[in-house]
Amino acid sequence: MSRILRPWLSSGLLPILIFGLVGQAPAYPIDGYEDTGIRRVEGTRLANAGEVKDRKQPSGALLSTAQVDLRLLDQPNLELPAVDPAFTRQIRDLLGRNADHYGIAVLDLSDPANPRYAEHRGDYRQNVGSVGKLIVALAVFQAMADNFPDEKERLRLLKERVIVANEFIRHDHHTVRFFDPETRKLTRRPLKIGDQATLWEFLDWMLSPSSNAAAAMLMREAMLMHQFGEAYPPADDAAERFFDETPKKELTALFERTFFEPLTRNGFDLDYIRQASFFSRTGKAKVPGPGRSFATARELMKYGLLMEQGRLVDEWSSRQLKRLVYATESRIRYASSPVLRDSAVYFKSGSLYSCKEEPDFKCGKYKGNVKNYMNSFAIIESPAGEQRLHYMVMLISNVLRKNSAYDHQTLATRIHKLIDKAHPVPVEAAAK
Repeated sequence: MSRILRPWLSSGLLPILIFGLVGQAPAYPIDGYEDTGIRRVEGTRLANAGEVKDRKQPSGALLSTAQVDLRLLDQPNLELPAVDPAFTRQIRDLLGRNADHYGIAVLDLSDPANPRYAEHRGDYRQNVGSVGKLIVALAVFQAMADNFPDEKERLRLLKERVIVANEFIRHDHHTVRFFDPETRKLTRRPLKIGDQATLWEFLDWMLSPSSNAAAAMLMREAMLMHQFGEAYPPADDAAERFFDETPKKELTALFERTFFEPLTRNGFDLDYIRQASFFSRTGKAKVPGPGRSFATARELMKYGLLMEQGRLVDEWSSRQLKRLVYATESRIRYASSPVLRDSAVYFKSGSLYSCKEEPDFKCGKYKGNVKNYMNSFAIIESPAGEQRLHYMVMLISNVLRKNSAYDHQTLATRIHKLIDKAHPVPVEAAAK
């Protein structure tokens, strides 16, 4: 039979999962447990209240669910503005002598009547690693909207559809957070075969600790939604037979329909953005991907803009997606900049690096000399709850032999100060 769980009636029987990779940035507003059943969120709320031993959140991570909302609903026709040459020069200057190893797009919406757009190598393509999980999330929400137009039914699926991790995950080095709201016990470990959780929780794990295992299971789930339509979810044995018995060529075609069509339907260009393979080795073996995965700063900026306008799938889906990328735990890389402490940060990051032997060079994490990809998707509202500053930054880099995590953090500081300087606090407000 298919697995639908009534909200936590059987929570004592499930492995209790809350996932968080050290140095990753789990999401969703910390008051969201009652609405979503995401147990990790309740653990974060209790930690911030001092009732559970864990890291407390900065002021920018404490917005309520109601406060995390779409900011451009009143500007549905806004397109990316023409590139502002002066603003672009300022942004390019921040990149220094390695500017041609970056692709960057910055949209400053702090003055809604006069948005500014800077872009340097905005069409530069590279594999954006875990940032591609935003495409997986889009595919899941598009499939739900297509098959279940009623938002209440979509909420029911998110909160009650239980996914059982299977061979699609195999091994994942990303650790995840397990929190039991009844015992208030918090542990961390990788997702394993047999673990169970809802669609909501798998989305949170994929977009927060960036679990590849969670992403693989969600990709499988999105394909099942596409295949079974209104009959989703299928019985467990039917789902297993489908992936085991369907020819690989047909599975690849279904993969394209599941993950490429949502992009084109929402206005993206497949020549500049696509997720073309599973995030697990087993997934890739079971469902061969149709090519390379990549994105550009410009297409990622379109994703952020459409989301803020409520145009990514629909308004309801856009709102849920924004809440899922709201950083409410450890901030890393771009999001870890100290100047963003009181800012609400909506964030996804991804990296890929590799090394070879080289005299006088020591390979390190995020410091490759063959490739050193670092990618950041960031929307900033500062200060949180006030939105005096509102801007988006999409940053792609491949600067060899340089700690790219620190590099993105430094650029976050410089960009924030640049935008802050362009929008000085009025004298009256400063006096207060």
